[in-house]
Amino acid sequence: MTAALLEKVEVVSESTVVLPEVDLHLGDGEVLALTGPSGSGKTTLLDVVLGLRRPSARRVEVLGHDLGSMSTGQIADLRREQMGQVSQTPDLLPELTVAENVGVGLIFSGMRRRRALERAEKALDMVGLSGAGSLRPTALSVGEAQRASIARALAPETTRLLVADEPTASLDADNVRHVMDVILAAARTRDLTVLLATHDRYVADRCGREVALRPHVAHRPR
Repeated sequence: MTAALLEKVEVVSESTVVLPEVDLHLGDGEVLALTGPSGSGKTTLLDVVLGLRRPSARRVEVLGHDLGSMSTGQIADLRREQMGQVSQTPDLLPELTVAENVGVGLIFSGMRRRRALERAEKALDMVGLSGAGSLRPTALSVGEAQRASIARALAPETTRLLVADEPTASLDADNVRHVMDVILAAARTRDLTVLLATHDRYVADRCGREVALRPHVAHRPR
């Protein structure tokens, strides 16, 4: 099956080509590394897959849904229910405990608080942070906080696609290895599809497949 299929995707902001025409096929259960120099459009392509940017395109299909035919609200529901998102740096809320940070999306989706926190603790255990749920984010190392961010993305049992933008950029070598262990284990045990943008050669080599974006002409004549 296909987790994502993008055909002739292009993103232009005013006269600046943010992302040139790109075709991408992401198989169900695949772990794919998206590489390329800064400015080649990696983050923009991730935003297209997440439905955060509307490109000119022949086709953008994600998890069996044609994003071009969906409303903003419908895409937001799809993103909340079936996609997990991890950014470069942990963005945990300092006023919440780690478990509350991981479970907050479940609570907003209507799950009872107790059940949401149970799911959060299960997700934290999956990423090697068993017992850290009652702590504040400030008590975690950067690597632990990033693993908590991954736990938050994986907490919903319905998550089918993990989209990660440079998830190891701020980590030392030991934590890079640990975070990749967590992501790959989740992909294997949960049949999860992963689309991961990275500059790190080690990270790319551990993924099942690599797609390299090339530098492009930044401006289009008016």
